[in-house]
Amino acid sequence: MSEILEIIMILSFGASWPLNVMKSYKARTAKGKSAGFLCFIILGYIAGIASKFANEAYMASFASKWYVLIFYFINILMVSADLALYFRNRRLDKQKEQNQ
Repeated sequence: MSEILEIIMILSFGASWPLNVMKSYKARTAKGKSAGFLCFIILGYIAGIASKFANEAYMASFASKWYVLIFYFINILMVSADLALYFRNRRLDKQKEQNQ
């Protein structure tokens, strides 16, 4: 049951990332974004994954509970995509400044 609750928490927390990635892609600006914040979120997901591997009870039943980690990896991918868009958008912001 705790795995189901954890998945609900991760899905609830991560539900906004696809929308945020779309917004970053369409906005074409890095204004209002923070690379540091996105890196801290990725670090948090990595810590969550590491906590699973450090948990002996989880590892003892890993064969039947591996699916919980999928949601962590999906969220890391979404935040990483937003981080990549941040750097793209920062480059676009610099190009706009040079053209003005």
